[in-house]
Amino acid sequence: MTPPPSPVRPSVPVGGRPAGYLQLESYSSLRKFWSYLNGAALAGRRLTLVRGDSLDSCRRRISGYCIPNAGGLVDQGRVLAALEDGLTPHPALLALLGGEVGPLRTVLNEGYDLHLEFVLAFTAARDLIVRPDFRYRVSEFVPPAEPLPDGVPLVPRRFARDELRVLLDRACGITL
Repeated sequence: MTPPPSPVRPSVPVGGRPAGYLQLESYSSLRKFWSYLNGAALAGRRLTLVRGDSLDSCRRRISGYCIPNAGGLVDQGRVLAALEDGLTPHPALLALLGGEVGPLRTVLNEGYDLHLEFVLAFTAARDLIVRPDFRYRVSEFVPPAEPLPDGVPLVPRRFARDELRVLLDRACGITL
């Protein structure tokens, strides 16, 4: 039996809120930040430093969480915009152009997983902030029978702050 990971306790807050970050909570605490990091470590997620940060910096990348069968979360508008620029023939994409999203969702549900990556930080103003990065990738267990072309932007729709919190909590093993 392996021992649990050692507690992660960085203590130097990030100076401000960088571009692209969303505020999860104001007037937060280091204890809350540490609980997310420790929960992620216990859940088996990868915790890495953001380029340029020191070990004491209160910013970490949390990766290694994926959601299977997430075809219903695809951003149809971005896929349609990409198809207008250049059509790559695929039955699911042709159906989407005809107004039917079902075949695209089916392809994504059957052969793709939604990989979630978060950059979580604690600022000097006591804000808990996050920058999400979500992408569909070919499933390593059951690859699609007919994969989608590489140039199609497979990204999920935008999530509200509460939805992001739920996804972060699940990724860090805080909720079931």
